[in-house]
Parts: sequence; structure tokens; C-alpha cells
Amino acid sequence: MTVIIHPLSTEKSIRMMESGNVLTFIVAKDAKKSDVKKQVEAMFKVKVLKINTSIMPDCRKKAYVKLSMETPAIDIATQLGMI
Repeated sequence: MTVIIHPLSTEKSIRMMESGNVLTFIVAKDAKKSDVKKQVEAMFKVKVLKINTSIMPDCRKKAYVKLSMETPAIDIATQLGMI
């Protein structure tokens, strides 16, 4: 099952990345927080501290992934080509 659909690069997500070490992804609507955590840790070889999710008005699901301080979110965003 594909959990992560794509990273989200908005003004708010970039601010969260810089200030809170948080990456934002659009994920599958039926994905659980544990599924998102496993996939992010496997894809990027990072430690995930916390995940918050929300359902957007257009019925997509957004996941806010807080990374440990050892791995800056900016580095991951650069790998993904977001910055």
C-alpha cells in the first residue's frame, strides 16, 4: 500500500519546517499514523517523534511529521527537491 502520496510545499509547511523541524505530506486517506511513521522512517532513515493528521476540505489527508533534532527537516526537503 502506498501511504505517502507526495510532500506538501506551501508557505506554511516551509515555515513549520524551519521553526519546528516538521515535514508535511499528503497521505492516503485510510493511512494510520503508524503507517506514515514506518514509511517515513524507512524512506529517509530518520527518527520520527510525532505525527499529527488532518482531513482537508477536499477530502485529502495531510500528515505533519515531526523529526528528531538529529535530522533537520530542511535536509530532507532538499533531497526531495522542495527547496
